[in-house]
Amino acid sequence: MAGAGDESSGQQLHVAIFPWLAFGHLLPCLELAERLASRGQRVSFVSTPRILARLRPVAPAAASLLDFVALPFPRVDGLPEGVEATSDVPAGMAELHREALDRLAPAFSAFLDAADGSGSKVDWVLLDSFHASIADVAHEHKVPCILNMPYSAESSVDYGVPDPKDLDNPLTPAVVRRFVQTFEKCKLIAYRSSFEIEPESMPLLAKIFGKPVIPVGVLPPPAAADTARDGDASLSWLDGQPSKSVVFVGFGSEYPMTLRQLHEIAAGLELAGTRFLWALKRPGGVAPDEDLLPPGFEERTRGRGSVVTGWAPQTSILAHAAVGAFMMHSGWGSTIEGLQYGQPMVMMPVLGDHLSTSRAMHERKIGVRVHKEKGDEAFLADNIARAIRAVMVDEESKGVYAANARKMQEIVEDEKSHHRYIDDFIQRLRTHKN
Repeated sequence: MAGAGDESSGQQLHVAIFPWLAFGHLLPCLELAERLASRGQRVSFVSTPRILARLRPVAPAAASLLDFVALPFPRVDGLPEGVEATSDVPAGMAELHREALDRLAPAFSAFLDAADGSGSKVDWVLLDSFHASIADVAHEHKVPCILNMPYSAESSVDYGVPDPKDLDNPLTPAVVRRFVQTFEKCKLIAYRSSFEIEPESMPLLAKIFGKPVIPVGVLPPPAAADTARDGDASLSWLDGQPSKSVVFVGFGSEYPMTLRQLHEIAAGLELAGTRFLWALKRPGGVAPDEDLLPPGFEERTRGRGSVVTGWAPQTSILAHAAVGAFMMHSGWGSTIEGLQYGQPMVMMPVLGDHLSTSRAMHERKIGVRVHKEKGDEAFLADNIARAIRAVMVDEESKGVYAANARKMQEIVEDEKSHHRYIDDFIQRLRTHKN
């Protein structure tokens, strides 16, 4: 890895990074923070105490220039005590959670004042589209802002800058309003993608946004980010399976899963007949004592399938030689992790940007997007099984998907390219600051 000296010859910048309180935003921002610090820049990573406590350790090469700033999470009537990350927010309380974010503005203002008073004035604030109140504070302190976009470029080509007057927008009016207010206060846009990963979409973004768009690379997590715990049951089970024989099923912590959809996935896995490892999370609204799986499912699939509840070491699983495909929701972070390990994908998207990402991966034959019947809220078992078999069983098609996924893996693994994007980002920040 290139050392900090590569970019330390120029003016050192102080960048404050304040991600949205969702791990799909926090983790790539932590990777960006590490990469900036390892290139000689001072970084303040701002979040709340419980969230910071859940992040992985920082690489030693970045530790001296990367500070963590904990802003006390405000109390909001109706929001349970201890809820800070979006994955912990009960159903129906998302707007209360965003209200709590707004109330962090005074504490963030105090942080900027303290940095200025200590002789380490913040040069840039990188924030998410939900952070309108934080952008206001930065503007008051005359600190320019960068909008963090941790989505596929394809999704921005589809949706652009949301229009508050567009009643057909899948985003709620409150979310659209926040995006627009934050976007208007941002001077630059930092995009988690690259021209190599999205060669057709990336060149279109500057015109779409009407502002400079700077790709920062795809920011894959370090290979050891999910270092498996000793005796992890999922990895032990994989050790006994043939090479490339297992489809890993993992939908993240915020996929809008229903009990009916779980049962359709279970039936699809049965019909497909392949080996599988399923990281299963209890959907919101399902009683703690209610059975998640269809009666007899685990008995009928014993020997070729394993269901793991609770935490699963996703990157270690995807890196395992026994895994041959990744069944997921097409969130950009999970997509990048799949590509990082050359895994073709079985995709079941529901949310807007996931639909865009999965369509691009499907068209490029990196995976199969499961067909969804018109008017049905769930992906059906027959269609799930058909997609799994196309990626894992059919000799002709599985070779195509595997080869294309490996090509993408070579791009994601190119560390020199990652360094170039970070160095260019730093140089662009210096140029626009001056």
